[in-house]
Amino acid sequence: VQLQASGGGSVQSGGSLRLSCAASGRISSINDMGWYRQAPGDQRELVATITNGGNTNYADSVKGRFTISRDNVKNTVYLQMNSLKPEDTGVYYCNADGRRILYGSSWRTSNFNSWGQGTQVTVSS
Repeated sequence: VQLQASGGGSVQSGGSLRLSCAASGRISSINDMGWYRQAPGDQRELVATITNGGNTNYADSVKGRFTISRDNVKNTVYLQMNSLKPEDTGVYYCNADGRRILYGSSWRTSNFNSWGQGTQVTVSS
């Protein structure tokens, strides 16, 4: 299962960006989808996650500013980022886990956990 992220860019402090991440491949079902970020010299950290039922979880640092959503028909997760701050700068990675259909079968499945390629977000003061 492949994830393709898009929507990063450079904005000034207080600006907005919307990230998208589409999952493709032999997908049987997707459970959780989420966004993580990594600033230079730092470890990758959770930004937000969303279950297939729509339950969300956010890092304290983004609560009230970021909104995660998903389209289960398009297998796509979004991250609307408002009131951006310089400390939001980093590479944003999407993640998804679920079940994939095995090649050579129409019904046999196995777990997957996939990461997107990362998209750069730069916020200047």
